[in-house]
Amino acid sequence: MQTPITGTAAGVPFTALPPVSDATAAPLIVTWHMLDAPRSDAAFAAALPMNGLPAWRVHLGMPMCGARMVNGTMDAGAELMRKDVLMSFLYPFVLQATEEFPAALASIREQLPVDDGPIGILGGSLGGAVALRVLADTETPIFAAAIVNAAIRMRSVVNLFPGEYPYDAESEKAVDSMDFVTKAPTIGRAPLLVISGELDHPALRTDALDLVHAIGQNAELHPIPGLAHPLADEPGIDPAPQLPHTRDVDTALINWFHRHLANTG
Repeated sequence: MQTPITGTAAGVPFTALPPVSDATAAPLIVTWHMLDAPRSDAAFAAALPMNGLPAWRVHLGMPMCGARMVNGTMDAGAELMRKDVLMSFLYPFVLQATEEFPAALASIREQLPVDDGPIGILGGSLGGAVALRVLADTETPIFAAAIVNAAIRMRSVVNLFPGEYPYDAESEKAVDSMDFVTKAPTIGRAPLLVISGELDHPALRTDALDLVHAIGQNAELHPIPGLAHPLADEPGIDPAPQLPHTRDVDTALINWFHRHLANTG
C-alpha cells in the first residue's frame, strides 16, 4: 500500500500518491473530489487511489472542503447553499477550483518529481465540472481525462435541489456557461472517459450520454452497474475502506489511464 503524501500547493490542500515505478520524473494525474461522499482530497484518494499506475495521482481539495472547512465543519458551505445554491455555492466553487489550478499545478511540479508533459485529469460529481472546465476553458495540455457521475450540465444539478430556482439574467448566463455538452468540440481535445453509475440521478445519466454522443469518437461511456451517486459512505471526510462498486470505478480508471499513459510514451 502506498503511503499518501499530504501538503499544500499554492494554498490548495492535496493528497498525493506516488507512482508504482521509481522514475525520476513520472507523469501526473490531478483529481477533484465530489461534494457528496467522498468529500475531501484524502477521502477521494482512498476511494479512487488508482494504485499500480506509473504516475503520480495528486488529489486536490475543493473550496471549503477537507482542510479548508471552516471551524472543522461544512456548515459554511451549507449556509452558502441555503443562500443561493447556484450563485453562492455551485458556480463559485467550480470557478474557484478552476482558477486556482494553474498556480497549484506549478507548485506541485516544484514539490514532487513529476514530468513537465501533458497531465491526466479526473473529477467526480462537482469536481467533474472542474475537470470539464479545465478541458473547455483552459489550454492546459491533457493526455487523457475522466469524469465520474459528473456535473455535466449545471442546470441538471440545480434541479436536484428542492424548489424552483429563481433564474435571472446573471444566473442564466452562469448556468449556461457550465453546460459542457455545448462545449463538446473543445472538451474532445483529449480522450475522455465518462463513468456513469446505473443508479445515479437520471438527469446526470442522460447528460453523460449526451456528452459522449456530442464528443464522438474521442469519448467513451462506461456504465457501472449498481453504482449510485456517492462513491463512499457518509460522512465521507476521512479516508475509508473502498466500497465494492467504487472498486469497479477504480479499475476502469486504472485501465483507462494505463492505456493513455502508454500512448504518451
